Amino acid sequence: MAEIFYDDDADLSIIQSKKVAIVGYGSQGHAHAQNLRDSGVEVVIALKDGSKSAAKAQEDGFEVKNVADAAEWADLIMILAPDQHQRSIFADSIKDKLTEGKTLAFAHGFNIRFGYIDAPEGVDVILVAPKAPGHTVRREYVAGRGIPDIIAVESDASGSAWDTALSYAKAIGGTRAGVIKTTFTEETETDLFGEQAVLCGGMSHLVQYGFETLVEAGYQPQIAYFEVLHELKLIVDLMWEGGIAKQRWSISDTAEYGDYVSGPRVISPEVKTSMQAVLADIQSGAFAKRFIDDQDNGATEFLELREKEQGHPIEATGKELRGLFAWKQQDTDYVEGSAAR
Repeated sequence: MAEIFYDDDADLSIIQSKKVAIVGYGSQGHAHAQNLRDSGVEVVIALKDGSKSAAKAQEDGFEVKNVADAAEWADLIMILAPDQHQRSIFADSIKDKLTEGKTLAFAHGFNIRFGYIDAPEGVDVILVAPKAPGHTVRREYVAGRGIPDIIAVESDASGSAWDTALSYAKAIGGTRAGVIKTTFTEETETDLFGEQAVLCGGMSHLVQYGFETLVEAGYQPQIAYFEVLHELKLIVDLMWEGGIAKQRWSISDTAEYGDYVSGPRVISPEVKTSMQAVLADIQSGAFAKRFIDDQDNGATEFLELREKEQGHPIEATGKELRGLFAWKQQDTDYVEGSAAR
């Protein structure tokens, strides 16, 4: 059974006694920084010299330091830069400033799990990961609620790293909702798998194949778009609210029966076998190496794949329809955020 912690389990004064540097001021960075500040924590924003995010952070009332100066000043350094940039930021500006007793923090375990960052001895290494885009983390905190977090400790040099992680989670609102204890390995591997096999890779390609099947059979692209993409939000919202059971309870009997008899024909046991292969590549580090090697090579494969997918006919159909109808996507959390962060 998972260990879950709430407000009463966390001591806010721990993080309030520390100086915190937030590296990055994007979706997660702005949310962590503002929530921490509102919880009585001393925060500075750590950015590379010349960063375009500096003006925004200063406009929001934060002091901005370059990463090296912030890392030297801080007791806790939370790295919220993109995964592929963390390694160089750490090596160039943070590693030499990590004196004994400091805490190195992450919101995703990628660089620790796959060995791209190796913290020195005497430093606590923790993870505090809200399970929502930063805009939602901030909005829920302001509303007096919170987003569930997961926390982990990779290195407990001080003997109090878990207390620090819980305190940090409380300061950003996580313990209001509930905080689950995990490990860097579990968080990283399940997060990558969820993104690749279901949430991003699995879902987007399922939608594309559904669209192609209907259009190739002679149906209007606009009708196909509504049936396989537009209505997806309704289904996901129902699942989010009450699990797969609520989704099945809410739909028609025809749709529910079709779920039972046709779902396994599309998502067959072979799909699970493919998912296991995806997981194996994550666990072995093969995916991480492919991603980082490509990023180091100018993201050649990444950019080629992005361009290819953006050219899928469903994108042009969707853009046309969204421009013609009165309904508009207003919830910027889901278009400005990311699947992790």
